[in-house]
Amino acid sequence: MAKYNQKTKVEPISVEDFIVSIESPQRQVEARQLVQVYGTASGYEPRLFTGGMIGFGRYDYTYPSGHSGTSFATGFAPRKADLSLYGLKGSAVTEALLPKLGMHSEGKGCVYAKRLSDLDQAVLHQLIVAGLDNLKTLYPVTPE
Repeated sequence: MAKYNQKTKVEPISVEDFIVSIESPQRQVEARQLVQVYGTASGYEPRLFTGGMIGFGRYDYTYPSGHSGTSFATGFAPRKADLSLYGLKGSAVTEALLPKLGMHSEGKGCVYAKRLSDLDQAVLHQLIVAGLDNLKTLYPVTPE
């Protein structure tokens, strides 16, 4: 199998410098609030990853196909159209919590919200914790 080129990497820019560069003042506010929520729920420091994703914690994975890599354990991306929230799906606990989150849509692996104010912050916190708990049953998660 050909060597895989890791696409998700830590960027050499601070999270705050990235947030300041976001065009929308509202998205800047939401990004800072999400840094707080994810940081409190995960216990990890934020790091900027490729593609404007802010991640918390990290894990190394290997799929049955042999593909392996490193990714952030949980996080979000303050996109222009939506907030993309990662690490909130994948277990019976998270699936039970998602209907309580508020106005959102779901993709295969992430949750999308138009505005952070559309979401229940307490449920979001629970989802982050539950998502990390689920991930930790599959892979060791570290603070970096």
